[in-house]
Amino acid sequence: MEIDSKYNPNAIEDKWYSYWLENKLFRSVPDAREPFTIVIPPPNVTGVLHMGHMLNNTIQDVLVRRARMQGKNACWVPGTDHASIATEAKVVSKLKAEGIEKTSLSREEFLKHAWEWKEKHGGIILEQLKKLGASCDWDRTCFTMDEARYESVIQVFNDLYEKGLIYRGVRMVNWDPRALTALSDEEVIFKEVQSKLYYVRYQIEGENEWVTVATTRPETILGDTAVCVHPNDERYTRLHGKKVLLPLLNRVIPIICDEYVDREFGTGCLKITPAHDVNDYLLGQKHQLPTIDTFNDDGTLSEAAQMYVGQDRFEVRKQIVVDLEKAGHIVKIEDYVNKVGYSERTDAVIEPKLSMQWFLKISEMAKPALDMVMDDTVKFYPEKIKNTYRHWMENVHDWCISRQLWWGQRIPAYYLPSGEVVVAQTTERALEKARQINPALQASDLRQDEDCLDTWFSSWLWPISVFDGIRHPGNADIKYYYPTNDLVTAPEILFFWVARMIMAGLEYQKEIPFKNVYFTGIVRDKLGRKMSKSLGNSPDPLDLIDQYGADGVRLGMLLTSPAGNDLPFDESLCEQGRNFSNKIWNALRLVKGWSVDHNIPQPGYAQISIRWFEAKLNETLETIDECFSKYRLSEALMAVYKLIWDDFCSWYLELVKPAYQQPMDAKTYESTCLFFEKLMQLAHPFIPFITEEIWHLLSERSGSDCIMISQQPSIQAFDKELLSRFDSLVEIITQLRTIRKEKNIAQKEALVLCIRKNAAHTPELDSILVKLCNLSEIRYVEDKVAGASAFMVGTTEFFVPLGDKVDKEAEKAKIKEEIRYLQGFLESVLKKLGNERFVANAKPEVVEIERRKQADAEQKIKVLEEQMKLIEN
Repeated sequence: MEIDSKYNPNAIEDKWYSYWLENKLFRSVPDAREPFTIVIPPPNVTGVLHMGHMLNNTIQDVLVRRARMQGKNACWVPGTDHASIATEAKVVSKLKAEGIEKTSLSREEFLKHAWEWKEKHGGIILEQLKKLGASCDWDRTCFTMDEARYESVIQVFNDLYEKGLIYRGVRMVNWDPRALTALSDEEVIFKEVQSKLYYVRYQIEGENEWVTVATTRPETILGDTAVCVHPNDERYTRLHGKKVLLPLLNRVIPIICDEYVDREFGTGCLKITPAHDVNDYLLGQKHQLPTIDTFNDDGTLSEAAQMYVGQDRFEVRKQIVVDLEKAGHIVKIEDYVNKVGYSERTDAVIEPKLSMQWFLKISEMAKPALDMVMDDTVKFYPEKIKNTYRHWMENVHDWCISRQLWWGQRIPAYYLPSGEVVVAQTTERALEKARQINPALQASDLRQDEDCLDTWFSSWLWPISVFDGIRHPGNADIKYYYPTNDLVTAPEILFFWVARMIMAGLEYQKEIPFKNVYFTGIVRDKLGRKMSKSLGNSPDPLDLIDQYGADGVRLGMLLTSPAGNDLPFDESLCEQGRNFSNKIWNALRLVKGWSVDHNIPQPGYAQISIRWFEAKLNETLETIDECFSKYRLSEALMAVYKLIWDDFCSWYLELVKPAYQQPMDAKTYESTCLFFEKLMQLAHPFIPFITEEIWHLLSERSGSDCIMISQQPSIQAFDKELLSRFDSLVEIITQLRTIRKEKNIAQKEALVLCIRKNAAHTPELDSILVKLCNLSEIRYVEDKVAGASAFMVGTTEFFVPLGDKVDKEAEKAKIKEEIRYLQGFLESVLKKLGNERFVANAKPEVVEIERRKQADAEQKIKVLEEQMKLIEN
């Protein structure tokens, strides 16, 4: 068979992915097999493939491909998220570039532009995932705003409203001045920033005295409605019940007392701005303070501020400090490290704002969702993330679910002219409800709420809605595929998504949505920085695939990606992945290059080599199964990597290959090809393309006989004792090769090996020694051999007679060094055994291990001392 001299991943990867698609090998329909289901964390339709996607989806693909090869009905559901804020921003930006303002369009006109943008750009990332080898059931592709998902979201809103869990009210929310919408707490990212702490003095009404407050936001002073001190702070006892004049405006505001005040922060005197701080708002309600909202939605100052109207809040910050200083109100300004909230989507600084919004009460839903994780009904990998989950679930707040956007599921609330509101899934049903209040109402009398729902309000239904389990509970798909098996996601959306999906699953399926959650780490560069476009430290994943092949990139990323821990990515990892593919390819060329003779017997060295590799294969299968059971995918991959590179390529093939230009016996060749097939099956979930190619090159296959639907090897009983003996054999071979190198003895010059008779060494593997080390004979001797280079493996002595080639002084020096090492080792063991506390408290088996170490070291020292005497004599 003619096999290309060099592996070409690009041609082979395109070929096999097309083949898998054409033959519907990723397709899943309910049947009698055990299901294995994963739903993709839906990437935003605005997104393109980045390194985090690469890691996340490679892990999912490994799990799905392995399950498929275990005979399970594997179903990986792909899809995308409509991403309200990000997508609307993209569409607004596109329209602005065309000279069109969003405000000039009706909702319907804007949504037409949004859908056109989505159709053009929304599927890009899914197409890119195909280059990675993602084996999704593409026929099941979902979108969070397609008809089924849209109707499901509206149905759930209606249901929760009728249960009294959704309500509308004025609350303090996180406001994004750039996206012009409210955000939930989880959509706010706090960053440490270098800021300033401004000490501003307020004059006490009717007195020539002042109090000083410290603030990082002097622009909010115009909305102050009180100054607060701690009731037990003796510095301010005299001020109780007095009032102060607001700087610049001279508005009179009271001094109030509350234990909320931190006496150690700043001056211990706090300005209260109920409209622009959550805690100030709560204090304002408690003390019945007025609320003055001095900001417009876009972050400029409103008419209520009375000064700087229409100017941006950060420009006002600079100007008001100048004006306060001129008026004598600035005491001092200090550098200050401050935690500031930023919008997760637009990176705008969040503005706390009172706003009429829709909220979902989730405290009661959170309790069972917490229990399911804490009792491991839903298992987290790594487990340490349970602590973070518990803290959040025990401190949940009502979820602000409304957004002041058009791109999203529109809130199904309808307002009557009288101000009353009805909630219904359709306009027709809303009119029926409205007519129960006023029979004369027409459809035109109803005004639907302008807001849309938070994107996460659709995402939390994802494991149910992808199988249409909201609209059609009990349908064949939801009954078969739900609950799903594994969720692979990032820890930063633990609350956005994971917690809420568990709540929704328990609410609407009365069952958890998934059994296991594997949390990936963050992909970081060599300096430890998170990879991002803004830093310019993130390579283009598609460029990496073009350069190293998808298999190379997958392997490179997975080799150093333990669950929950960050991935220190280096492009050299992908090069290592490509080198692995080349290693496998060259091994294939070697094996397929052998000629086979059916008439020659199988050599003894081949028989024992096959027995050894069968044992090694099954030992590794045990390791792999254990790693997968604990979601240690990088360790499972490393076990496969070592089995192929070290054990198969470096040892097994060397052990069985025939002499130069000699044929191989048929039995050994068949066993070797079978081993090769099994190795490709083990490696396939990690590196799917090259393994599929080699699978078909190793043997004639029918069109449907692909490796991806073959059965993975199962663990068979194996000879553990043989593995231990082979480990000793490797040491013997290494020592013999060292002797050749040190004595400059050519490989073609045969050596004699003398082995001092010892029960620890059996001749079973001697045929391998003869073949790999070019030995003319192996002799078993009763005594030490004079004029020989000696070494020990375990407690067995080996001698290579070299006559005058032996450098006695060098041999003596070598033995002295070994004795010195062993004496140090023995001393440490004896010290431990001489410790009465250790002997009394340690487990008997631990003490016995130390005693065996002592005996072994003493025996080796004795043997080495005898060798030294032999050389000296």
